Amino acid sequence: MSATATRRETARALLDTHGQTYAAQAGIRLRDTPQPLYQLLVLACLLSARIRASVAVSAAHELFEAELRTPRRMADATWQQRVDALGAGHYRRYDESTSTTLGKGAVFLREHYGGDLRRLREKAGGDPGRMRELLQELPGIGPAGADIFLREVQGVWPELEPYVDAKAAQGAQRLGLPTDPGELAKLVSAQQLATFAAALVRAALDRSVAEDVKEQTTPARGTPSRKTPS
Repeated sequence: MSATATRRETARALLDTHGQTYAAQAGIRLRDTPQPLYQLLVLACLLSARIRASVAVSAAHELFEAELRTPRRMADATWQQRVDALGAGHYRRYDESTSTTLGKGAVFLREHYGGDLRRLREKAGGDPGRMRELLQELPGIGPAGADIFLREVQGVWPELEPYVDAKAAQGAQRLGLPTDPGELAKLVSAQQLATFAAALVRAALDRSVAEDVKEQTTPARGTPSRKTPS
């Protein structure tokens, strides 16, 4: 089997076993409209903290269940309401500071972009580097948060494709795949890029993901059952 075929098989196995964006895991139906884009921003803020990804996803889900799905609702909620929602998602280590940050971020987004992240995209002129800079002006969004947002949103903002941040590249290296975004993009369809990038991040965060993929691509082991993304 050629090196390219082997890499494509690895990419396919990764998608089969861990192919889900973090947005989808948090229940966000991502579209190029204000509400889901804001929900993704909230998720990126939570994921960028030093806390397990599963906890961040759970906390985002609880915030959205509490109807805090728009900048207006987030800003209008009390500090304690945000703390309670974060606590329900077990996001307790940073719940108080994050509640404050989410409130400030919502106010900033409304004041500077009318609550619509598409205006940030327009201001950046479709330039990924400029988008990354503008995102970091938002309270709670640093380099990691900006990368998470752009990595996940590339499915609806195609000018970002392929967006492979340092963490996704780390996962690719662990799997024996190239780390160059262009080379990685050749292994999957354009529609799978965001999902593929998220799966690569899972490989970076959890060594067992790479083991799952190896089981999938080792003929002697047979074909294992599909696994639910962690």
